[in-house]
Parts: sequence; C-alpha cells; structure tokens
Amino acid sequence: MKTIQFLTIMSISALLFSCNRVQKEDQEKSDFKFLTEQFGDAKILRYQVPGFEQLSLNQKKLIYYLSQAALCGRDIIYDQNYDNNLLIRKTLEAIYSNFQGDKNSEDYRNFVVYTKRFWFSNGIHHHYSTDKFLPDFSKDYFATLVKGIKPEMLPLQEGQTVDQFLTELTPIIFDPGVAPKRVSLDPEKDLVLSSSANFYSGVNQTEVEDSYTKLKAADEKNKQDTRISYGLNDKVVKEGHKIQEVIGKLGGMH
Repeated sequence: MKTIQFLTIMSISALLFSCNRVQKEDQEKSDFKFLTEQFGDAKILRYQVPGFEQLSLNQKKLIYYLSQAALCGRDIIYDQNYDNNLLIRKTLEAIYSNFQGDKNSEDYRNFVVYTKRFWFSNGIHHHYSTDKFLPDFSKDYFATLVKGIKPEMLPLQEGQTVDQFLTELTPIIFDPGVAPKRVSLDPEKDLVLSSSANFYSGVNQTEVEDSYTKLKAADEKNKQDTRISYGLNDKVVKEGHKIQEVIGKLGGMH
C-alpha cells in the first residue's frame, strides 16, 4: 500500500514538473521577440533554435567554426559587391565607434540608419534591387563626422590628408552617377561595364565570356574540372593585353 502511495506521489510530482516545464517553455516562446530592429525598408529578425542544447559538443563546435568561416569571408563579400565597399565600411565603423559629437541630432540618426543599411546590404547597393542607395544627410555633415575623429582612426593612404580623403570618398557615397547599379541586367548594355560588382577590371562582357570559355576548355583538356563554379571567388582583370584571374582572400581582392 505504501509503495503504491509513493509511486502515485512520484507520478503526480513528475506530471506537475512536466506541466510547469511546458508552461515555462510556452511562456518563453510567447515572450520571444522575433523583430529586433527596423530601418529603411529592412527588418532584422531573430529565430528560435529549439534543441540546440541537446546537440553534442562536436556538433556545437561545428556550428561555431562555420560561423567563424562566415566571418572570414565577410571582407570578400563586401569587396566583391563593389571595390570601394571596404574603404567605406572602415570609415563608417570608425565614425560609429569613435565620434564624440552630438548623437541625438537628426543628421546623426540618419547617419546611423545609413550605416545599418550598409551593413545589412554588405555595401552601398540595395540587397534586392542592387540600386545604389544614398544618405539622408549632407556632404557637409559627413565631412563634420570624418573630421570629428582622429585621423589615425580613418583608412587613410600613406601621406593622404583628411581633406584629400574626403575628396576621394564623398562622390563615391553621395553621387548617384557613381556606381549606380551593382548588377545590371539591361540586355541593351554591356552587362560587365554597366555593373559595379567587383568581379572584373578593365574588361568587357565579351572578354569575360571568352576568358571563362578558355578556362573551361583547358580544365576539360587536363581533366581538372573540379570547380564548384567558375568566377565564384575570383576577379577577371586585364593588365596590358593579358587577362588573368585574381583570387579573393581575407581582406578583399586588393
């Protein structure tokens, strides 16, 4: 009799514990915020990952190293999207991290929105339309931001002054005619020359197509056709009369 009573009590306790755990999990799910931030036409969403804690240590390690691999490829993606993206990113991040002026002004809030859009799109072109998006603050205000931090925090070239730096960077960011489209699909235009993506330099569409045709033919002849995709992490450049591939690496293709 005592055994039956003990088992009954244990069963009820287990049931209550299970119910409490389910209620707690349901509460956590209901309190979970999927939308963390919104700016421009972009939304940052979070996702629940049920079962993560039940993964083995090796599985968790794999996820960690995959995330590190993605970070290592970050610079390559920015650089592939446009050859001045890394320069712009370093500048925006230097300002965002070090500017000590008024951060409550409308201009500064617009600067933050532009920076977040830049991060979200991995560059100055919209992530869907591939059109260049422009800041909602003025060139003069941008100059104030740049001059509001120490020069050593900026990605200046050797011997370059801050004024020279601004002369170089300002039209890249503000002029709608500079790099207006990351990927052009207009059949009436040369798709390489009318695109700002940094996969090509000094070549036109015909030269690019001919270059990859020769690469494929050479690989097939030598039975070395092991590429996942041609042009995946390279840049076709023309120096003089020679066309060659430049392979992307950490820090960009430069």
